[in-house]
Amino acid sequence: QVQLVESGGGLVQPGGSLRLSCAASGRILSINDMGWYRQAPGKQRELVASISSDDRTNYADSVKGRFTISGEGAKYTVYLQMNSLKPEDTAAYYCYVQGRDYTFRTFRSWGQGTRVTVSS
Repeated sequence: QVQLVESGGGLVQPGGSLRLSCAASGRILSINDMGWYRQAPGKQRELVASISSDDRTNYADSVKGRFTISGEGAKYTVYLQMNSLKPEDTAAYYCYVQGRDYTFRTFRSWGQGTRVTVSS
């Protein structure tokens, strides 16, 4: 069983910044990638950013140049630095991790979600 604990969401004015954190724990043998999805009310969940075990990153076009994903592999932790936030970034943000556990089975686990609200 792999657990994820997220933190860092909240209310921020347009143009402001927030930093989300996500720490994974449990029976983790290796991690392939970690990242963040978000879901706004009435919309489908979308990938925001991801980072692989060899530090390759991937971003949604809507956040390129504003958001930065980084990770601490040894700590199974991933961060999302969000700058120049816009009202359309308002959503619940969900962390995920993919990898293999001690039984060599692949897994994909999700965090509980943290809400980001961008409003004046």
